[in-house]
Amino acid sequence: MVANESAGPNGFDEAAESAFRAEAKSRGEVVAPVRAEAATEEADPRNLPPLDELVRRIPPEVRATLDDLFRAKFIAVRRVPKNALK
Repeated sequence: MVANESAGPNGFDEAAESAFRAEAKSRGEVVAPVRAEAATEEADPRNLPPLDELVRRIPPEVRATLDDLFRAKFIAVRRVPKNALK
């Protein structure tokens, strides 16, 4: 079976989405659709601290736990756009 690309993600149910929005509205919540904007805010990499300096700020116990749980490896320093934090 071929998925219909215009139908949205698998398991998406328009009726359930509509019910969710109606329920949220009745509680006074504002449910806005997520904007599909690309991050336009690019940071100048020369203004970012070196990766080694940032890794040293993480306590050794936390780094060990990250490695045990996720095999986390720090590979780059990037600035996160402010609109991605909301």
